[in-house]
Amino acid sequence: MIKSFVKKALQEDIGRGDLFRLVSKKKKVQAKIVSKDEGILAGVDYVKALCKVEKIKFEFFKKDGDIIKKGDEIAVLEGKSNKILMCERTILNLLQHASGIATNVHIYKQELKDTKVKLLDTRKTRPHLRIFEKYAVRCGGGSNHRMGLDDCLMLKDTHLKTIDDLKSFIENARYKLPYTTKIEVECESIEDAKYAMECGSDMVMCDNMNINEIKEVVKYKNENYPHILLEASGNITKENILEYAKTGVDAISSGSLIHQATWLDFSMRIYDD
Repeated sequence: MIKSFVKKALQEDIGRGDLFRLVSKKKKVQAKIVSKDEGILAGVDYVKALCKVEKIKFEFFKKDGDIIKKGDEIAVLEGKSNKILMCERTILNLLQHASGIATNVHIYKQELKDTKVKLLDTRKTRPHLRIFEKYAVRCGGGSNHRMGLDDCLMLKDTHLKTIDDLKSFIENARYKLPYTTKIEVECESIEDAKYAMECGSDMVMCDNMNINEIKEVVKYKNENYPHILLEASGNITKENILEYAKTGVDAISSGSLIHQATWLDFSMRIYDD
């Protein structure tokens, strides 16, 4: 899957053909990838896959998840000049995009370092980039929520508007869905959360609830349904995430881990071999 992804990423840039390759002479060179930012490195697995496809030799001095600083040499590539130059922007895009997400996740994760609360991403990903972006989340120390609509039945507010009897719906879902499938219900109030537990949900998301409301949901869960997992989501920032974690929830999810991440900056420098 990674191989197919990097091939498509490169082809998007090449189009009908790299014009430089039509007019340049082949020359063996080395290229160094250098960090111009501080953060967490990600994208290495994808760059290695691209280099293998294009038969570019590589040596990485850092791995996915490593802390990097400005001026750090990340890797050395070796091969024909036109090949390396053709891949340059795709390689840098992969590293910059993934490292930006990993760095953002790491910042959130640091706030939770003294807790057991899991930090989750969401399905708020760019089209065709979900697997890549969720990989970057893992590089930063986060965990993935569901990858898509096929690995967990999550009933959001929009779904609930179409359901007349939640308990009957969940009972029917248990009968029709695979045995291992989990069911999560999104709840916007204490009453909704209690009802979702009573109806047989495996997980309850406390969506856009305040700290005190979530504490009450946690208390009710612990006293009546200790097996159910609780997730907090909505309006959670780096500044308040620890307060949400202290409520006793099992996980906190945030779409901003991905869609608010800022790319890190890398550069490639070419040297005669």
